[in-house]
Amino acid sequence: MKILLVEDETRLAEAIAASLTKKGIAVDHTALLGDAIELARQQTYDAIVLDRRLPDGDGITFIPWLRSSGVVTPVIVLTARNEPKERVAGLDLGADDYLGKPFLMEELFARLRAVMRRPSALAEPSIVAGRMTVDPIRMDVMVGELQLDLPRRELMVLVTLAKRKGKTVLRSALETEIYNYEETIQSNALDAHVSRLRKRLADAEAGVSIHNIRGVGYLLKEH
Repeated sequence: MKILLVEDETRLAEAIAASLTKKGIAVDHTALLGDAIELARQQTYDAIVLDRRLPDGDGITFIPWLRSSGVVTPVIVLTARNEPKERVAGLDLGADDYLGKPFLMEELFARLRAVMRRPSALAEPSIVAGRMTVDPIRMDVMVGELQLDLPRRELMVLVTLAKRKGKTVLRSALETEIYNYEETIQSNALDAHVSRLRKRLADAEAGVSIHNIRGVGYLLKEH
């Protein structure tokens, strides 16, 4: 799962990114409206968290651009101006939810889960593969009746592969899902995550295996 965070308050942005990262969510962050547009052109996000007051304009103007471009990604607007008419204006422009500052991180996470469950959002139902059930919204994995506890990066790799089970996922696509655009990716980092994930799945008798398609990517198969 990947979120675009558009927020120019440095401490708040760092707190949000840290909180979401602990939940297994990759976060791309920018403080500028112009950069947000470029990122939305290049990447696909599960949700967008958008501040209104940005250095280069009103964040709310980002939403009509998204919708006119055919992007249905749910948007939660953050604002200190949490008046009814402000909320109505934002919702009329295509926002999915509003959250007034200050707020609790758990409330933001709950609202993200809620908007991604809506029919118009990009959320997917639980995925069953072998003895494993993956919930891409809650970011948890069950093998039979037991929850499989995975480190964040391995969990993100597994969710991405499970969404496309039986199909080869390009290395570049996996890296896009699990790293944000500011991170430097070591050449063997993805291979290390996959190697450890393979062992955990085998130990848990999950009924799936991850195959390396040399020079291309990885494939999750049931067995």
